[in-house]
Order: sequence, then C-alpha cells, then structure tokens
Amino acid sequence: MKRTLHGVTLAAALFTGGVSLAQSATSPSTMPATKPMAAKGGMVEYKGFMAPADEKAFLERLHHINQTEILQAQLAQKNSQNPDVKSYADNMIKMHTDADQKLMTYATGKKLKLAEPKPMDEMERKAMAATKADTAKLEVLKGPPFDSCYMAGQVSAHDMAIGKVMAAKQGMGATGEMATMLDTLSKELPQHRQMAYTALGKLGSAMGVGGSGADMQGGSMDHGSMNHGATPGGATGGTMGGGTKTK
Repeated sequence: MKRTLHGVTLAAALFTGGVSLAQSATSPSTMPATKPMAAKGGMVEYKGFMAPADEKAFLERLHHINQTEILQAQLAQKNSQNPDVKSYADNMIKMHTDADQKLMTYATGKKLKLAEPKPMDEMERKAMAATKADTAKLEVLKGPPFDSCYMAGQVSAHDMAIGKVMAAKQGMGATGEMATMLDTLSKELPQHRQMAYTALGKLGSAMGVGGSGADMQGGSMDHGSMNHGATPGGATGGTMGGGTKTK
C-alpha cells in the first residue's frame, strides 16, 4: 500500500508541473519568438529540458524511448491485472511500435546506423541509470504496486519526452522529414501523457485518495530542475536516455 500511495502522490506533483509543458507542446502561441542557441556540449535546451543538437544522437534517444516504452508496456501486460492499465499498455505498444518503424525507416534512408545512446554528461548518465533501475523494479512488481509505479512513471517519462522533443524542435533547425517527425511527436506525446494521467487518476480514485486532474492542478514545479529527464523520486517510465538495450 505504501508503494501504491507513493506512486499516486508522485504523479500528483508531476501533473502540476507537466500540464503546462504538455500544453506548450500543442499551443504555438506559447513558443518562444527566437530559436534557442545550442547549449554547451552540443545540447539544445527548452524550459530546462535538454536534447542533443546532433541528429543521429537525438534519433538514438528517440529509438531508445520507443524500445523502453514497448518493453515496459509488455511488462504491464504480464504483471498487471487492471484493465485500464492493460489497455493503456496495449496502446503504448501499438503507438511506439509504429513511431519506431517510421524513425528507423528515416534513419536508414539517411544512412544513419543507430547505436545504444551514451550519456553526454553526468546528468544524463544518472537519468539512464534511473530508467534501468525502474525497469528492473517493474519486472518484479505485481498487481496494484506495479500499476501505481508504472503509471506514475509514465506520466513522468512523457513529461521528459515532451521536453526533449520541444528542445530538439526549436534548437536543431530540422527540416523536411525530421521536422515533420518532430511536429508529430509534439502532438502525440501530450496525448500519451494524458492517457497515462487518466489511468493513474482512476487508480487513485479506486483507492480513495483522489487523482482526478481537477484535484491536482493547484501546484507548480520548476522545469529547470528536470534537465535531461532527471527523475523526481526515481519514477521514470522511459526517458530518452534510458538504460535498457536498444533492440
């Protein structure tokens, strides 16, 4: 029960900070008027979230998040008994499999051989280690403890993914197919995040601890503290720099 309550409480905190980020990803009026400059070490930044400025390095992280999402969703199908969690996981497998196929087709056309992403700095190294640890934890959890850990992690992971995509979208100067891919992700990822939050809210309501979006919109979070997908409370579901092996 403590694990379950912790997961729902964590998501409540993440929601208050992540909702504005998800809205900014789908609202052009919130975009900065000027393009951010590449940060030190070949990174680009958006509201404290960082992404590689190099196309190949960024694609490796996109590929990795897709693979991590698919892996964790497969664990949900096996370790959860909750129909809402299972339905969400099924959607994630379908959506991220489709996204990954498009990504790999693009990379092949550009003659880019994607490898396991390597951390560009200490912050990203810690994020990768945290994602690997979270996946290991999901492998052993069952039932309600799994559900709360997985769904809270999904809210967090999609916040990080949205931030990284927005950083790349505004800082990489992408054109053509890459620009189209980033535009699509900036619309789809907030939808994935909302799906995760809705499922998590149902878990909280079933436990009698609240969880509706209306109940959780009163706080705030500083996005600058979440660089590179750093994991508040260690509950990520699949940040761009995660630690499972690329398939």
